[in-house]
Formats: sequence, C-alpha cells, structure tokens
Amino acid sequence: MSFRSPVLTGAEVDESRIEQVAALLSEKPAGFGLTISDRRAWNKLLKNDSFSRRIQDAAELLEKPIADQPDDLYLDFSRTGNRTRWQRVAGLRRGRVATLTLAECLENKGRFVPAFEEIVRVLCSERTWVMPAHDSQLTNFHGKTVDIDLGSASLAWSLATADYLLGEILSAEIRRLIRDNLDKRIFQPYLDMVSGRRAKNWWMTTTNNWNAVCLAGVTGSALAVLDAKDSRAFYVAAAEHYSKNFLDGFTEDGYCSEGLGYWNYGFGYYVMLSEMIYQATAGRVDLLANDKAREAANFGARIEIANGIYPAFADCSIRARPSSLLMYYISRHLGLGLRSAEQIDPVSAGGSLYQSMMYSFGNSASKASPARDDWTGAGMRAWVDAAGVLICRPAPDSSCRLAVALKGGHNNEHHNHNDVGSFVVVLGDEPLLLDPGGEVYTARTFSSRRYDSNVLNSFGHPVPLVAGKLQRTGRQAAAGVVRSDFTDSTDTLILDISSAYDVPQLSKLERTFVYRRSGAGSLTVTDEVAFSQGSAFGAALVTFDKWRKLSDSSLMIYDQQEALHVDISVSGAGFEIKSETIEEDLSGGRLPTRLGINLSAPVTHAVISLAITPAVAR
Repeated sequence: MSFRSPVLTGAEVDESRIEQVAALLSEKPAGFGLTISDRRAWNKLLKNDSFSRRIQDAAELLEKPIADQPDDLYLDFSRTGNRTRWQRVAGLRRGRVATLTLAECLENKGRFVPAFEEIVRVLCSERTWVMPAHDSQLTNFHGKTVDIDLGSASLAWSLATADYLLGEILSAEIRRLIRDNLDKRIFQPYLDMVSGRRAKNWWMTTTNNWNAVCLAGVTGSALAVLDAKDSRAFYVAAAEHYSKNFLDGFTEDGYCSEGLGYWNYGFGYYVMLSEMIYQATAGRVDLLANDKAREAANFGARIEIANGIYPAFADCSIRARPSSLLMYYISRHLGLGLRSAEQIDPVSAGGSLYQSMMYSFGNSASKASPARDDWTGAGMRAWVDAAGVLICRPAPDSSCRLAVALKGGHNNEHHNHNDVGSFVVVLGDEPLLLDPGGEVYTARTFSSRRYDSNVLNSFGHPVPLVAGKLQRTGRQAAAGVVRSDFTDSTDTLILDISSAYDVPQLSKLERTFVYRRSGAGSLTVTDEVAFSQGSAFGAALVTFDKWRKLSDSSLMIYDQQEALHVDISVSGAGFEIKSETIEEDLSGGRLPTRLGINLSAPVTHAVISLAITPAVAR
C-alpha cells in the first residue's frame, strides 16, 4: 500500500522534513519484533512461560465462538451511560488478534491462521472501531464521519503488527482487507486532518494522554504496513510535530497532572511511539532526546511517597504504581541508573501485541549499556514547584516512619479533581489518610455533571468546606504559594487556597503544612480562615480505614498494622466530628469515609489545626 503525500495547506508538517525523514528509512516497512520466518527468534521465545502459554490460550479460543457485539450493545452507552458492557465484549474480540498471532508465530503450523482470518473479517465488518464512549453523538456509528480514537488507533496498530509478523502465511484477501480498513478507518482520515481537508480530531492538538496514544497507533500502523518510504516519512514527520503537544501537558519539571495511572498509559505510549520511530530511522530520530521528555520520564520515580506508595491524585487508582516495563525502558534508554527497575526481565507475552513485541525483542533500551552511576534515590523531598506538589519523606536511616504528599495546583488540570490543598499521609507502607482516587467511568464522568460526583468534587478530598460550599472548578481556583521552607528536619508549605471557593465574604484562607522528620515523624495541617461576616467552616480527613474517637479532640485512624493519632485544636468556635460514607463507585469497590471537623457556629475568624502522628494500632 502506498499513497502520494498530500499537499499540505499549512506549515505544521514541513515538506522538507518529510524528505529528510524518508532518506533515513529502510526500503521496507517493519513493525516491532521479528517476523514468523525468523524461527530461531521465535523458538527462543517458546521457552518463555508467558509465551508458551499463548499456544494453549489460542487453542481454547478455537473452541469458543467470537463474542457477539450487536448494534444494541454499542448503543448501550448512549442510552444508559454504561461503558463497561460494550468494552468487555470488545476486549474479548480484539484480544483474539494478539493471542492468535503469537500462538501461530510460536507454533508455526498454520493451525491458528483460519481463526485469525475469521476475527479479522469480523472486526473489519464492524460499523466503526471508535468506542461508544467516544461517539456520544453516534456520528461514527451512523457512518457520518470517521474519527480516530484510543480504541481505533490501538486496534489498527494491533492488526498492522499482526500483518507484519505473519506476512505471507496470510491469504492475499485478508492482507488486502486489513490494509483497506487501515486506509479507510485510520490513514485517509488522518491525512485529511493533517492536510486541512477536514477539521482535526481534538486529540491532535491536546496535551493529554490521547495525543500520545492515538499518534502512536496511527504512526505505528503506518510504519508497519505502508510500502513507500515517503508515505511512512509523512507519518513520522507528523508525529514529530503533533507529539510536542503531549509533552506540553507536563510542567517544566515533569509533573503529570493526569496522575500516575495516566502517566503509565500516556507516557508509555509516547515511549512506544518514540521507539517505533527510533527503530525505523536506525536511531537517528529520538523523541526522548530533549529535556522536556527527560523530565517527564522522571515522574514515575519522583512521585513515590514511600515504600511503593504513590498519591492517587486526579483520575487515578489508589493501587497505581509505575509500570515496571516503562521504568525499565526509560532507565536504560536515558541512563537513569534505576538499578532495581533494570533487574526485571522485560520479555512477556502480556499487554498489547505491539507492546509485547517491543519489549520482547531487542530495542534501544535493551541494547544500551547500563548507566555508570546509580540513581541516588528520591531523597527527602520532591518539590514540583510548577505544579505546587510536595512529597516529604523520612531522612535515610532515621526512626521517622511517616511520609506525605501535599497538593496545591489548580482545578483545571487534566482529569481534574477539585482538590486544591489535598494531602496523603503514609505510615510505613499504609496510606491511612488519602485522596481516594477516581471513580468508575460512566457518561457522567466526562460530562457537565462530572462534579456531581463526591469523589471528583472537593467533598471527597481532605480540604475545607467554606460557608457550606465546595471548591469551584477552573483555572482561577488555584493555590498560591505563600511560603515554602525546606530543611533537613522540617518542611513547611503555606498555601493561599481562598481562590478555590466562590464565597464573596471569604477574605482569607491559608493552609499550612508542617512536616517534621524528628522521632517517628509528624504532619500538622492548619487552616486559618477569615470572613467579612459570620460563616460556616470545616476541615476534613478522608480514609478507607477504620477510625474511632479517643476524646472530644482526638481521633485514631487505623488498620491491622498501623495507626495514626490526630489531635484537633480549634480557635474561634467549638466543633463537631461528622462521619460520612462517600457513596460513589470506585474501581477498588471500597467506599471511603469523610471525617468532617465542622465548626459548631458561624465565625469571622477561626483556626483549625490537625496534628497527625504515628500511634500504636489497637
């Protein structure tokens, strides 16, 4: 398959750059990995347990019918807002591509080719490859337009990779069917967008994970199947240009406001895009070879609070951890010296087909020499000034067991939660006080009703309730750093969070965090508020664990292993503690508890101070 590069109406993708890239490319297209004809390579992989199991997995698929995906199931989201029912079935269907491809490459007997060709026919007969949640107006479903989304880009790359790996053992009919559908659903729409013949899909200029994921799928597909060098060069040049938008979503010091889970996803795809281009150009184009990408790569290591616990800021699971494959890759490719990350065996049949092939065959990371110097560690703190995020950790070899994550930021971040002033307290390896993370996605999650959710609005975060109001959404709701003072013994961060509240009578609201490393460690959170007229005020704690009242002014938060003591000090009025279960659907299935520390009378000035220290679990 080949095409003439379009006449570009703007200067976004330079024609001369396309010519330069074309000169760097090989004569033939290639995807990740080695083709089925390289029996030595595939016989070696057959000795790996995760790969050898794919043969049995594929054999079981031969006995199972392809899951039915009727139109009514696609329409489920537009009717009910439920994403998971269609996605579950689509995952079963699309997952066959990788399983059957790997099994055939490993066994090489033709046993799985008919089933592979059957799933190709089924997938290519679908009305659209765009996910229902991304087609709310059903314009793709009804054939009025052909957009590219996360789902269609990923499926395209899987099919293109399978075509590259299996090659001529597939029938000419199936190879043509794959290429025709790639052209219709991916290549032609993208060409029209880049050339200005139609409006761009929003992700091409956005600064979040969509940009990297969709660009990787489009570009990876093109490099795997398009014959003409100038055709492939066009996609590389376009990716060079548009992927800059993704990096613009990170602060200059590398903070990812989408949260760790989306760093794994978005930056993980950026890395795969970079590696695909790196291999196609024999290492002469490297999207990671710039300061912004390097800072973004460091996010996974810098954001750890302590002992493998990470903050669940934004739409992130409390179980989120940096991808071991991604950490391995960036440490080796960039020479970061993360020795523990580099100890893993990256060879695995898990994940997407293209991801498995990238990591299981030679790549720029596996071929790189280890860094001379070891990473020196996260240190006692990570201060991400541009994002207003501070991670405070114990000093090395000290008796301090408490570590914290403190968040300023603003309320217009990617996958935003209204959480200016939030915090997480980790004792040992238990996050006893925390941000509860994101909810299970429904139509509401990405709609005008997003902040109806009590885990996405500020009710689900350990931040104040001011004059009965939650925080507002928008860039204007931002924490101002009043003072930051960091020493070996104590870290102090004072934030002005008054702009987060649309309360006309609010004249002052400062939140002061003081983290001390002495002894077992402590965190004091102090809110000072002032109003021009008497108003209600309260602070809050959020936990998934148990709690009990020790006295009128003290609490214990605890699980089976660890416990925190919270001393409450208030001036300006009395207070009461109100416990409320946050009744929202979270990915882990657990419901967090919000402990409101509410003043018992309106005030014009008040201070609430929470002194948090380790305690003995009982």
